[in-house]
Amino acid sequence: MTTDKVVHVSDNEFDSKVLGSELPCLVDFWAPWCGPCKAIGPVIEELAAEFDGKVVITKMNVDDNPATPGKFGIRAIPTLILFKGGEVVDQITGAVGKSQLQDLINKGL
Repeated sequence: MTTDKVVHVSDNEFDSKVLGSELPCLVDFWAPWCGPCKAIGPVIEELAAEFDGKVVITKMNVDDNPATPGKFGIRAIPTLILFKGGEVVDQITGAVGKSQLQDLINKGL
């Protein structure tokens, strides 16, 4: 299932689209060469549709946008960070199951 609900963000847009978001925002820090990142991609798409209107789901390519991952100390990918009101609520590193990601998102609701 592919949706257009996932928002791709760059370093330049991060502050306005993520930190400035009125809704909680989940950021998937990933790279095209990362196997586990590709593995959770479809789950991210499903969650974007499931939580549409409640949470903004975004992806950031760490190869194209090195500044933001550096700012948040991203050392491994995929790393998913949940932001609410511009603050980090929680984060998960690694390819995890859908239920763990739902639990993470629910912390921001």
